[in-house]
Amino acid sequence: MNASMNSLPTSLRTASLGFTLIELMVTIAVLAIIAGIAAPNISTQLANQRVKSTAATLANALKEAKVESVIRRQPLTISFDNTNKVINIQHIVSGTVDSTVESYRYDAKSTIKSDRSSNEFKPNKVAEVTTYTICDSNSAASPIKILVSATAVISNRSEGTCP
Repeated sequence: MNASMNSLPTSLRTASLGFTLIELMVTIAVLAIIAGIAAPNISTQLANQRVKSTAATLANALKEAKVESVIRRQPLTISFDNTNKVINIQHIVSGTVDSTVESYRYDAKSTIKSDRSSNEFKPNKVAEVTTYTICDSNSAASPIKILVSATAVISNRSEGTCP
């Protein structure tokens, strides 16, 4: 290989040793354009994933409250706190918290909105009709609604609006 390289003129031997500065700058510019186009889509996907995760956490907490109230034969209340980003399942006696059955944490960028601050599940599989809307700090994210029916059926839909 060296013998064939020695037979080439000096200008051709040095031309094949690397990239020019212009070639590197063009490559970096193209990569920057591609990254600039992809970044907003990735941000929206991450926000949608946070909403889905928080919705799944809330739905699991609601289902656990429903089942635990039947098992314990006691009414249980589920409430959420957007300041501390926590969902609590509690046993309440005479208007005061008797014990906390379970606590769930959800993403700091997610927000739960509802028409009521708490929901009570009774041992006879009855609950208060409630609608929860899960939103994200990124307004491009699609909100999810979780509905609790009077017969404690829990369902979710990808709909709703976030302020």
